[in-house]
Amino acid sequence: MKTLKVLAPLAMLAAASLSLSSCQEKANVEVKNEVSETTINQIKALGFTAAGAQKVEGGVLVEGDILLTNEMLASKPDYSMLRVGQDEQYRTTNLVTGLPRTITIRVSTSLPSAYVTATDELIRRYNAQNLRLRFSRVTSGGNIVMNAAPSGSGYLASAGFPSGGNPYGSVSVNVGAIGTANATTYIATILAHEVGHCIGFRHTDYMSRQYSCGGSAVNEGASTVGAVYIPGTPSGPDPNSWMLACIGSGGNRPFNSNDVTALNYVY
Repeated sequence: MKTLKVLAPLAMLAAASLSLSSCQEKANVEVKNEVSETTINQIKALGFTAAGAQKVEGGVLVEGDILLTNEMLASKPDYSMLRVGQDEQYRTTNLVTGLPRTITIRVSTSLPSAYVTATDELIRRYNAQNLRLRFSRVTSGGNIVMNAAPSGSGYLASAGFPSGGNPYGSVSVNVGAIGTANATTYIATILAHEVGHCIGFRHTDYMSRQYSCGGSAVNEGASTVGAVYIPGTPSGPDPNSWMLACIGSGGNRPFNSNDVTALNYVY
């Protein structure tokens, strides 16, 4: 019994030490992944909300699905937005240049065939608008590459914005969350949305994100850069836009008339 009394406190001490070590490790991870005050200020300066921002490889994920690269965070756009309203269509200060131009899209072999089908549909949707910016799917190279998102990602898909007159080069796709059903509707809508970001479009419900996502009102930021109002688009709610921030499972949002106006104005 005496021996047991001695061992018991030692075991408890070891367990306590392990617990402390685990807590310290968790704290270190939290600090490592924390978005710094400097980065928060950079996010706001670009016209985005810092609420819910996450550090990811290569930059910071904001507004649920938009990657702001380290290069973009460090940049200082030199002109202001034209107007901020309630629910109009918006683009960023960065667009694809060198028009007319064809943008090539490649689907990584790590993605199921449903994503090839979905990509072909999104290309059909864009090209049907006869824009100065056209799209084509390729099997090697590609200006935009559809890739599998890292394991454990908390989003359906994510992408960034143009840089140097070129589209953002990749779309990260969370196959586990999206699945493979409804390739020409649901998946095509998600991928078309992300390609919209790649060529410079922001969320339609930029100023009132709860409109499509539910919950409390979230303003994605109203700085003097990063959100350029597109003339001719509505000032009221637009329930079917392809660039709404959130989409219900199985939903389908081909371009509506306001989306067509926005696409034709920009491209």
